[in-house]
Amino acid sequence: MNNLLILTLDSHGVPHRWVSWQQACFYYAKNLVAWTLGERTFTFHGGISRFTGERSSITAHSIIAIKGKAHAARGFQHVPPLNNRELFRRDRHMCGYCGGEFGFFRLTRDHITPLSRGGSDTWMNVVTACRHCNGQKRNRLPQESGMELLYAPYVPNKAEFLILTNRRIFADQMEFLKQHVAAHSRLVLSPG
Repeated sequence: MNNLLILTLDSHGVPHRWVSWQQACFYYAKNLVAWTLGERTFTFHGGISRFTGERSSITAHSIIAIKGKAHAARGFQHVPPLNNRELFRRDRHMCGYCGGEFGFFRLTRDHITPLSRGGSDTWMNVVTACRHCNGQKRNRLPQESGMELLYAPYVPNKAEFLILTNRRIFADQMEFLKQHVAAHSRLVLSPG
């Protein structure tokens, strides 16, 4: 249970972030949980009260809404940070040029418009490419190298980013997040 992650929402139900079970217990103990969702619950035990002789416990749900300002609502359209792990997962480990599926170490981040030619290191200018295709494309635009993009890049929204960054999502958490995923998403939305 050490790597158990709880999905937090703002009080309006907008996905915010993953927290550890310890952080979730803090929210429960401080009475900061506005409401809960999810079928999964987890009971965590604390110490024994010297006054009552009873052991303390907190039962946490897999999805909790946190009281307070709507911090997640502001950040829901915020562009998530770009890194190779999430890029490769966004593109389902598929090369944007040959369509082959590869493991992490056989993939690269290809800048559609190369950085040296004024391109930027942003979600909309990068695709996953195998090492062979990236080497063949080199420092050129796809059309200059005779290569065609098989799919268009896009910026994942907050729900997609939460899916990309957690490998162990419970079915009820995934079901909730799927409701917030854009229709054009290439993510494989299967539990866990």
